[in-house]
Amino acid sequence: MYTPPPFKPDRAASLAFAEARGFGLICAWDGGKPVASPLPFYLRYGNDGTPLAMFHLARHNPLIKLADGTSSWLLAVNGADAYVSPDWYVSPDQVPTWLYQAVHLTGAVRRLSDDELTVQVDTLSDKFENWLLPKKPWTSAKMTAGRLDAMKKAIVGLEMTVEEIEGSFKLNQHKSETDYAAIAGALSSQADAGAPRIAQLMRQARPEIFANEETLANQTNRPERNVP
Repeated sequence: MYTPPPFKPDRAASLAFAEARGFGLICAWDGGKPVASPLPFYLRYGNDGTPLAMFHLARHNPLIKLADGTSSWLLAVNGADAYVSPDWYVSPDQVPTWLYQAVHLTGAVRRLSDDELTVQVDTLSDKFENWLLPKKPWTSAKMTAGRLDAMKKAIVGLEMTVEEIEGSFKLNQHKSETDYAAIAGALSSQADAGAPRIAQLMRQARPEIFANEETLANQTNRPERNVP
């Protein structure tokens, strides 16, 4: 992934983003063309601290035969994104661009044993069920034994040993304060779902730019005091 220095997150931030997103596109090369599938995943860590991406695929997915434990695969994880119009900048002579967050995890993939797959299925569902709290989490224990066994026979558990971590959080970090604030303000009012999220991330990345704005808002919203 090409990432200019201003947009490059560190290793910890890239892994935290991937884990929080929990959904990506897994890609491999079959010798003649790329093969890819979208899927949910979670991260765990080996005894030496190596990140391990855990996921599963349908047994008949053509990717399964490529999981030889040595060939390198790519897990592409994308977050919010938004188009930026040149008209939104304060400075002249700007060009259209696109802001986004993305992380690529690369490494060899191996098949899991049946026992490892059982742990993976439960861990994966637990991760996303916790997003729905206070709903009582679904667990595989709610399924009949026969149905659960049939489901597990229809999938193959996989583990990627993450050897390379690449990230790009392109949030216009290199722009001037006035242009940065103008773009964040314009994005926050757009109807596209990704635009307000990108605006929020921009505010979090350079909060000092918006400090005076928040102070003014607090003063404006402060109830008037009666003067005797």
